[in-house]
Amino acid sequence: CTLLETVKKARGPKQHLKRLFAPKDWMLSKLTGVFAPRPRSGPHKLRECMPLVIVLRNRLKYALTYTECSMMLRSRLVNVDNRPRTDPKYPAGFQDVISVPKTGENYRLLFDTKGRFVLHRVS
Repeated sequence: CTLLETVKKARGPKQHLKRLFAPKDWMLSKLTGVFAPRPRSGPHKLRECMPLVIVLRNRLKYALTYTECSMMLRSRLVNVDNRPRTDPKYPAGFQDVISVPKTGENYRLLFDTKGRFVLHRVS
């Protein structure tokens, strides 16, 4: 066996995302952990979306932990564009409407003047 034969190659797409390499428009703190939730492939690109868990936990403050967010989503309490989404890593992107029917609140995901994601309340 030579050295080149023993080296394992990566298989498939990347599954992890370090917190420091997450998009800056998510506005995650550097010191609260090592990893950030990597959005699944879907209707928006990696750099142009935000996972639902970050929207619910960090922006809307509906949950304190990832587990609480996933329980909310599994209970079908959150809709994205009027469809219940159960994946915590579902990529919510520009102009998507995130609604919570139990509270009657609707938010549209937009960019502010500095290019960061902001949730704008829709009435």
